[in-house]
Amino acid sequence: MKASLEAKCRLFIENRNLIRSGFGWESTYMYPLCAEIVTSKNQTADMDKMERCKRLLKQETGAFSNFRGMTRLVTITRLSMEEFPEDSLRRTLLIYDKLKGVFFTSTYLPMVAQVIAELAKEEEYDSIVERTRRIYDLMKKKHPFLTSGEDSTFAALLALAGLEEEAAVEETERCYEILKREFYSGNSVQSLSHVLTLGEGNAEDKCARTVKLYQELKSRGHRYGRNQELPTLGVLSMMDQDLGELAGTICEVDGYLKHQKGFGLFGVGEKQRLMYAGMLTMSDCVDELSGMSLSMAAVNGAISLIVAQQTAICAATAASAAAASSSGSSD
Repeated sequence: MKASLEAKCRLFIENRNLIRSGFGWESTYMYPLCAEIVTSKNQTADMDKMERCKRLLKQETGAFSNFRGMTRLVTITRLSMEEFPEDSLRRTLLIYDKLKGVFFTSTYLPMVAQVIAELAKEEEYDSIVERTRRIYDLMKKKHPFLTSGEDSTFAALLALAGLEEEAAVEETERCYEILKREFYSGNSVQSLSHVLTLGEGNAEDKCARTVKLYQELKSRGHRYGRNQELPTLGVLSMMDQDLGELAGTICEVDGYLKHQKGFGLFGVGEKQRLMYAGMLTMSDCVDELSGMSLSMAAVNGAISLIVAQQTAICAATAASAAAASSSGSSD
C-alpha cells in the first residue's frame, strides 16, 4: 500500500476511536461513517468542537426532531467540520423546514437538508427543494413500491446536478433495467441507478464498469455488498482509473482494516468494511488530484466523494435500524 493511503487508513482508525470514545452508546455503524467524513478532509476529529456542536444541536432542535435521531452523530460531525457551525445549522434547518413542506418527515430528510446546504447557494434553496420533490415524484411513478424516504437523498443529488428531470429519471430506469439482471435486489439497484445517472457517459457503459468492478473484487475474494452498500460501488466505478488496479487497491485497504478492532468478525461486517475501503481509496485519489491542480477532475472527484458519503449514510442508517429492530425483537 502506498504511503499516503496507509497514512489515511491510520487517520481513519484514529478518528473512529476518538469519536467512539467521545460519543458512547451510538450505533456501531455510525462511528466509521463519521470517521470517514472527518478523514476525507485530512483532519483529526476535534472532540471539543464536536461536543460544542452536540450542545448546539440540542439547543436548536426539539427532543423528537429527526436531527436528534439515528443520524444525530453524522450531523454533529458535519457541523464540527464547518468554520461557523451556527450558520451552517441555521441554513440546514431553513432548508429542512422547506423540505417538510413537500415531504413527509423521515430519518433521511435532515441528510437531504445538509447536502443541499453544503452544495447550493441560499438563493437556490427554493428551486432545489421544488426540483427534488418533482424528481422524487417521477421516481415514485416508475417504482411506487421501491421508492421511499432514502430516495429523497438521491432526488436531491440529481436536483443539485442540474439534470433535466424527466431525462434523468429515464436514465435511471435504463440503468435499473440493465443492472437488475446482475444484482437482483430491487431497492439497492434503484439507488445504484440513481448514482450512475450522476456520472458521465451512457447507461450501458456505466453499468458495464460497475459490473466489471464488482467482478474484479469478487475474483480477488472480496464480494461487494448487494444491499445498501451497492450505490457506493457505482461511485467507485466512475473513477477515472483502471478497474483492475482500483480493485487491487481496495482489497489492500480492506486487508488493513480487517485487522483493526471493530472491523473484524464482530464489527460492522465485511460488506460495510469493503465499502469504507473503497471510500478511503477514493479519498486518497481525490487528494492526489487536488495536489496537482484545481482541475475539473479534482472537482468531480470531490463531488463524487460527497455522493459516496451520502450513500454510505443511507447504508449505515439502514444497518443501524435493522440492528435496533433485531435487538428489540430479541428483548
